[in-house]
Amino acid sequence: MVERTFVHIGLPKTATTYLQTIFWANRELLGERGLVIPGVERRDHLWASREVREDRHHAQAPAHQRGAWQRVLDGLHASPGTGLVSHEFFAAASAEQARAMVAQLPGEVEVVVTAREPLGLFTASWQESLKNGATAPMTEYGRTESDSSLAIWNWRTLDLRLVLERWSQAVDPSRIHVLVLDPSAPKDDIWHRFVDTLGVDASGVDLSTSFANSSMGVAEAEALRRINTHLTDFTKAFDKGVYIRTYLADERLVPRKGDRFWPEPDQVEDCRRRGEAAVALLRDGGFHVDGRLEDLLVPAELPDRRSTLSVTDEEVADVLAALTATMLGDVRRQRRQLARAGQAAGPRGSGLRRVAGALRRRLRR
Repeated sequence: MVERTFVHIGLPKTATTYLQTIFWANRELLGERGLVIPGVERRDHLWASREVREDRHHAQAPAHQRGAWQRVLDGLHASPGTGLVSHEFFAAASAEQARAMVAQLPGEVEVVVTAREPLGLFTASWQESLKNGATAPMTEYGRTESDSSLAIWNWRTLDLRLVLERWSQAVDPSRIHVLVLDPSAPKDDIWHRFVDTLGVDASGVDLSTSFANSSMGVAEAEALRRINTHLTDFTKAFDKGVYIRTYLADERLVPRKGDRFWPEPDQVEDCRRRGEAAVALLRDGGFHVDGRLEDLLVPAELPDRRSTLSVTDEEVADVLAALTATMLGDVRRQRRQLARAGQAAGPRGSGLRRVAGALRRRLRR
């Protein structure tokens, strides 16, 4: 079994997707160097987080998903070296849930927290909530701190102080590493600092497979929020991930590169207070900090940006008109591809043609 297990718990929107993509794309190479990334696929760590957080919906999930936590544990027990479990939803775990998780992990357990200043984090997380089907406007977002470990897009997972206070009840602060993102550093800076924390040789690792999550403009975000109010049957994780997040948001709305924005002034001040409280905890709490504490503070002077309240119906209509035109082009391209596939099948492809015909009928509907 592994001698040490590192648990990367987020925070959300702190380069977690970037890091996880690299780890999984280079899993075999890193495994040869002693880093054990357990499970059979990347989503095993997401599904494991649901079991750890006692997600009531997880009990009704397919057996493959319900077995993810056990696969993660089996993988950590099967090989020597250093283990890594990584998903940002672990940040929402209660202190009791964190203790129960740590008790099951082999070897000495250490926690890694990637962190950034809370205003940028708050703004990015609202957009991420929209990409996951949420409908709350920015003016209502983050007004409460949920007591439920099932609440992800909430200060429960975004407030560094709150997360550290819970997890330090499961792991001594001296074994909790807080990696502060440097906004002035190259994108790969956090990768090199992360693997240095793990003590793993990452030379030769291909970093080109990863990317950072990009943001929408303010009108695009408002358009997606309004679309979500009509997607009442897009409730499954697959639907949200494939259709709302990837197809609509990342592939269609993000490339428009609209105007950047801030939350409302009272929300900005709330972010400022939370950053100061996190820094105070880190100064005296015995945590291992990698990076500058001042990078966790909201700057005193902020560049001018729009408010979400400034978005007009005309702007939203323009976004939706352009989106409709793009989607019509997508449908036409898919229908042409299906037609070519049916023709290429020839006289022996009657089954394929029937499938293509059924798909065309569904597209028409």
